[in-house]
Amino acid sequence: METAPMQQIPKPTAAELNILRVLWSLGPSTVRSVHEVLNAVEPSGYTTALKMLQVMHQKGLVVRNDSQRAHVYSAAVSKLSTQREFLDDLVAKLFDGSTSQLVLEALGNAPKADSKEMDKIRDLIRELEEK
Repeated sequence: METAPMQQIPKPTAAELNILRVLWSLGPSTVRSVHEVLNAVEPSGYTTALKMLQVMHQKGLVVRNDSQRAHVYSAAVSKLSTQREFLDDLVAKLFDGSTSQLVLEALGNAPKADSKEMDKIRDLIRELEEK
């Protein structure tokens, strides 16, 4: 298995996030598998998916297993760490570092949360208060 060199991994672009979502969902996948999922949403060429995965490999966003004829790609970054990175950036840039402002804005503008979501929110608040 060939891995990308250790480095500061850049933030994925919107197109790269789409590919990462596929890999997070399917797990290790061939270019063909990634292309099929992406193509079902927005038509594009196989070579586009291949080139994107090659670039993402160079950036360290994916790892590639080239031990078989068809290379298999896996996400090198977790969904949770990527979400946290984007959220931290969003809070810093749009909410002046205030997570409470982000939460208030999200809850105030979101469609009405169902009872399960509200229970999760309450549980999280209790958990944070206990820390």
